[in-house]
Amino acid sequence: MEKLTDKLFTVKYNEDTGKPHIEIVDQNVCFKKCTGKYCNHFCPAGVYEWNEEQKKNLVSFGNCIECGACSIGCPFDNIACRSPRGGYGVRYQHG
Repeated sequence: MEKLTDKLFTVKYNEDTGKPHIEIVDQNVCFKKCTGKYCNHFCPAGVYEWNEEQKKNLVSFGNCIECGACSIGCPFDNIACRSPRGGYGVRYQHG
């Protein structure tokens, strides 16, 4: 059985660098309150990566597959998630 990560190459994302559709609301919450760094584990596309040196989550929103996990997965409700504006976002292809 194939895994989701085996299919990520079939997702095309038109990145809107001027207006990210997902972002961390307050990096201090990630640093001080979130010991589990949950978003680094529940996101199937690897959008979030904890950077120990910078003490913050790096967000690669261009990796996003718009699955909605981040809108319900953060126990601190610290991820702002919006639909990308028209013409941007995920474009799925069969693969």
